Amino acid sequence: MKIIDGGKAFDWGRISSDYAKFRDIYPQEFYDKILERNLCNAGQDVLDLGTGTGVIPRNMYQYGANWTGVDISVNQIEKAKDLSKDMVINYLVSPAEELKLPECSFDVITACQCFEYFHHEKMASVLHRLLKADGSFVVLYMAWLPFEDRIAGESEKLVLKYNPQWSGAGMQRGSINVPECYLENFDVVYREDYAVNVHFTRESWHGRIKACRGIGASLTESEINLWEEEHKELLAKLAPDEFDVLHYASIVQLKKK
Repeated sequence: MKIIDGGKAFDWGRISSDYAKFRDIYPQEFYDKILERNLCNAGQDVLDLGTGTGVIPRNMYQYGANWTGVDISVNQIEKAKDLSKDMVINYLVSPAEELKLPECSFDVITACQCFEYFHHEKMASVLHRLLKADGSFVVLYMAWLPFEDRIAGESEKLVLKYNPQWSGAGMQRGSINVPECYLENFDVVYREDYAVNVHFTRESWHGRIKACRGIGASLTESEINLWEEEHKELLAKLAPDEFDVLHYASIVQLKKK
């Protein structure tokens, strides 16, 4: 497994409220890329791994798939349930690698922003067991571009000031890497990488950065308070009231052999 943040502990459940408010930011184009592959639509049974507050199931619910979301964090799942009260979405608390769901249960399994956290050898086996014949595993990712967008770059520098071990910094355009262990039982049938502008206000960008792994999920309360004060001052000098931040996004579709 990849070592995250030099081994520094983090817990998304600590910031579930901020995560729910500020990380539901994927533009329609992000979802259209999935739908264009005839994935996550009417009649399909779909499992979303690392669902967090249910961002993917909630935003794609309108297209008619039957959704199940799983996350390791109780707090994240509780928030997902609150936000999905008017939807029929099944939520489970479990590590993705330890799911006990029946074999061949899903047409599609998605993993958005969480692929790097998996124990890949275990995950590849679980995916093969849970997917129906000819089913698809879809990996999704979106990140700001700190070397191409000034606001993103300056905010990122401030995260590193408070959390130098944070390994989420320095992202550049590039495809999602699929470890070799998946290729024994899956074929990579599609991949696409593209740039996208995401709109923010000062408040929502501040919230988005706070809800990243390097701040809200890992720092102490006193450290977060100090960072918040400094980041708000930075944005007051650097950013207009509203602005776009340049991101890149990626999608990779693997099909069960």
